[in-house]
Amino acid sequence: MNMSEKMNTELRELSSILTGQKQAYRSAPNPSAKERIAQLSALKSALLSFQDDLVNALNEDYGQRPAQDSLIADIMPCIVNINYTIKRLNKWMKPQRRHAGLLLAPAKVEVHYQPLGVVGIMVPWNFPVMLSIGPLITALAAGNRAMIKLSEFTPSTNQVIKKMLSSIFEQNTVTCIEGEANIAAEFSALPFDHLIFTGSTTVGRHVMRAAADNLTPVTLELGGKSPVIIAPDMPIDTAVERLIFGKCLNAGQICVAPDYILCPKDKVEAFISSYQKQFQTMYGDKHQSTDYAHVINENQHNRLLSWLDDAVSKGAKVVSANGQDIDRNSRELATQLVTETTDDMLIMQQEIFGPILPIISYEDISETIDYINERARPLALYIMSFDTETQQHLLSQTHSGGVCINETIFHVAADDAPFGGIGDSGMGQYHGKEGFLTFSKAKTVLSRGKLNIGKLVHPPYGGLIQRLMLKFFLR
Repeated sequence: MNMSEKMNTELRELSSILTGQKQAYRSAPNPSAKERIAQLSALKSALLSFQDDLVNALNEDYGQRPAQDSLIADIMPCIVNINYTIKRLNKWMKPQRRHAGLLLAPAKVEVHYQPLGVVGIMVPWNFPVMLSIGPLITALAAGNRAMIKLSEFTPSTNQVIKKMLSSIFEQNTVTCIEGEANIAAEFSALPFDHLIFTGSTTVGRHVMRAAADNLTPVTLELGGKSPVIIAPDMPIDTAVERLIFGKCLNAGQICVAPDYILCPKDKVEAFISSYQKQFQTMYGDKHQSTDYAHVINENQHNRLLSWLDDAVSKGAKVVSANGQDIDRNSRELATQLVTETTDDMLIMQQEIFGPILPIISYEDISETIDYINERARPLALYIMSFDTETQQHLLSQTHSGGVCINETIFHVAADDAPFGGIGDSGMGQYHGKEGFLTFSKAKTVLSRGKLNIGKLVHPPYGGLIQRLMLKFFLR
């Protein structure tokens, strides 16, 4: 079988699975709250049963990933999300009464939330459990079925996820797909009822382009360069304490990880010193900390090293957070603090997605607003300041998908709030009720009784009632 024949076969298999799910959806298009809660409860039980297998598989895929990282950032958010969703699902599903207004009276207007059908979920490698199961939770809560395209870079974790999901769901309800980039491209071109993609901005453009042929609605959870603004009033040690975990969790391989620091010029050296001190307290000053994750694979590791080399060749200075030289033969890479950056450096042009942290100095805080607004809108903005006026000024003068004040990354864990990007950092939102709405069709239903007021606007036009009506409403 040549390459073209193989691709055609794979596409037919994907199309066949989607057809089966759509047929199953048509046979049961609106699962009850009880049925949806039963699915979510089964998913929770499976996650708890498979948690050790998932942790071990994630460690295997990364070469080293602390169990605590996997539990805190991959598995626990899913459990909390399920508990939150089950508690509120009946309320979300209830039709909402809306105001009909005098023009439509007497009539009843309601908004009904109807399942879309089949949701496609495209999963990245950095949090393969949370970013597959998280969207699945919301899709199931909204009454949908789902096809999940898992990342080719987490093969061990994929096997556990597939085993776990197949233990509770039939293929026509939830199924997992594996494969390289060509399968991902075919997957994104399928006529889903909704497609959610989490990944890079570059790939996100391709996904949206492919989905456009089918007019498939898309939610894009991308990334970008999320800045940290350290205001002049903020003690440096406190700022570092609040941001360092967000940069070091999963070795900075997080879409909302701090990408660069905007720091008062006279505090840059203090920032570097404080970061090194706190990093070494958390992870030690030597290589091979068991509490620190590796870079996922050699390709990503080589990319990060090449970007550092590029920055140094263009005049940047690099200091390692652990005080050690980089071991290029190990994928454990401590945060590399970079100063004297310029816009022509790769680390300043693209999302870093790893343990490199540029530090950009400023003299007046207004410079930080201009710097951020001149660039693509970030997925997250982090403000380090205890001054309320400064906080509000930065909030009102910048755009970002989300914000943390005196914290980083934890806004993603807020179950009762939407999560999503803007511009280059994404499109649409999910999590919580907003996720339920994203994966539902809000259908307006107007109903009348026996009295037919609508006939008053029927032709022939120009009658007294119509003239009085127009006079009343057009004022």
